[in-house]
Amino acid sequence: MAKVAIDPAQLKGRRFGRVLTKLGKVTRDQVHEALALQRTRKEKGQKELLGKLLVELGYIAEADIMEALAGQAGMRMVQIDKDAIPEEAIAALPAETANTYQIVPLEFDAASNQITVAMKSPDNFRAVDDLRLLMNFKVEAVVAPTDQIEEVLRKHYSGEGSSIATMMADLTEDDSLAALRGRGDSIDLEELAHAAEDNKVIRLLNLVLLQAIKDRSSDIHFEPFEDEFKMRYRIDGILYEMIPPPMHLALPIVSRIKVMANLDIAERRLPQDGRIELVVNNNPVDLRVAVLPTLFGESVVLRVLDRSNIQLSLDKVGFRADELEMVRQLITKPNGIIIVTGPTGCGKTTTLYAALSELNSPATKILTAEDPVEYDIDGLIQCQINVDQDLTFGRLLRSFLRQDPDIILVGEIRDLETAQIAVQASLTGHLVFSTLHTNDAPSSILRLTDLGMEKFLLTATIEAIIAQRLVRRICLGCKEEYVPTDEQLMELQLRRHEVEGRTFYRGRGCEACNHSGYKGRMALFEIMQLDDQLRDLVMKDASTNVLRVEAKRRGMRSLRENGLLAIYEGQTTLDEVVRETIIEE
Repeated sequence: MAKVAIDPAQLKGRRFGRVLTKLGKVTRDQVHEALALQRTRKEKGQKELLGKLLVELGYIAEADIMEALAGQAGMRMVQIDKDAIPEEAIAALPAETANTYQIVPLEFDAASNQITVAMKSPDNFRAVDDLRLLMNFKVEAVVAPTDQIEEVLRKHYSGEGSSIATMMADLTEDDSLAALRGRGDSIDLEELAHAAEDNKVIRLLNLVLLQAIKDRSSDIHFEPFEDEFKMRYRIDGILYEMIPPPMHLALPIVSRIKVMANLDIAERRLPQDGRIELVVNNNPVDLRVAVLPTLFGESVVLRVLDRSNIQLSLDKVGFRADELEMVRQLITKPNGIIIVTGPTGCGKTTTLYAALSELNSPATKILTAEDPVEYDIDGLIQCQINVDQDLTFGRLLRSFLRQDPDIILVGEIRDLETAQIAVQASLTGHLVFSTLHTNDAPSSILRLTDLGMEKFLLTATIEAIIAQRLVRRICLGCKEEYVPTDEQLMELQLRRHEVEGRTFYRGRGCEACNHSGYKGRMALFEIMQLDDQLRDLVMKDASTNVLRVEAKRRGMRSLRENGLLAIYEGQTTLDEVVRETIIEE
């Protein structure tokens, strides 16, 4: 059949068969034939897409399916000539952006900042939203064949693209931005807004964000000091300093972040919080933005919440086989309190989410009170604390008990009120999960009694306390055997004869791990189950040390012992375990 030129707006939202008919790819009779075949197959329990059936019948080709899908989305299908793309279009879209989103520019109008980009699939609409947010473009999207897009990417974007260093150099020499040097608070709002929209500032920030996400950073820090503006990434729990931007870029960069997070760029004296939502490599990424006024300007920290990174499964969190079995038994109890404890950023929330994901089913009602809600999970009713509106953990929990829940997650037990309501929920037949900030499992009992909790209530409700730490994994790309010194062994209270026959490993440092010797992290756990003997000790005011000794006698493996097992298995190093665990007295 002859191809028909048609305005995509006339095809948007129409049924797939109707789109193909209007495009002149098939006749109505051919569509009805395919629909009849689809119904026949469905009766036999086979689900077949209409497009696949039309290909099977020989009426259309695979390429026609993509053109019809583009039409349904209101987009044109185009053919690309890699040699006919204007240079200004290629220059407008940075290589890191083109490669990350798998898109290529076709036209660019600098006066209106309008760009036309071609993408492989019409369902990549979030790339268009991200381009508007990250690069401040007005975007028109079209669809092109995958092989043609990849050919353009190879020809024009196969190099490394702009590095942060070269962009910093360009920005240092930019006269219009250099005029902001030393201006401080005297910059008016219009000038500040103009600086935040500067193309070079936008490109630098875009590169910084994409690089941070690619390097699996958990946080990006922008910090003003008296004579420099620092930029740091936190990767696997360790902060790394990046090339610092020129000092006069502090205001434009902070203002650009505020624009992206819908914050007030005129407000520079009060803390502000916001969020930026992106989709990078088809993965949703949330950036939590926290702006803090300091002596020399505003400090900004972006917390990167990459949902593709989170391991929401108990068998992927890092429990050993015996620990996993123990935790699975604990979380299936009908009531009681399970506490996960450890310092900030040790993965407590991830462990709790993994437990809730395992329990999440249509037959179970799960309510969570969090500050903030980090990941939204289908099937969970998640509520966020709002102190400004007096919506505290305590107030939310009181409401929870009237919502007929089976399981409740309390983000953190911070005060006596929250602890009391968690205990009350447990006593009335609910399973309660929560977190605390303590160094290990036994010291959590003392922390709760310090809050004012009655010991008889603690012993009646707490089922287990799980302490955890994150240690960095040795990079597999540069892992090597080595012999530790006596001093290194002594830090873990080991003697040379005790490790006879053991092999120790470390990372030599390579490109893959930024020469740190480590890549990724793993969790160490300490699980203290409260049985009758431990409950008796708690009632008798036993000290933390006595509780620890008894818990270990009853089979608890301490954080440090877990760390030693990870060292002997070649997963982490002596230094990491020393850094993250305390010596048991």
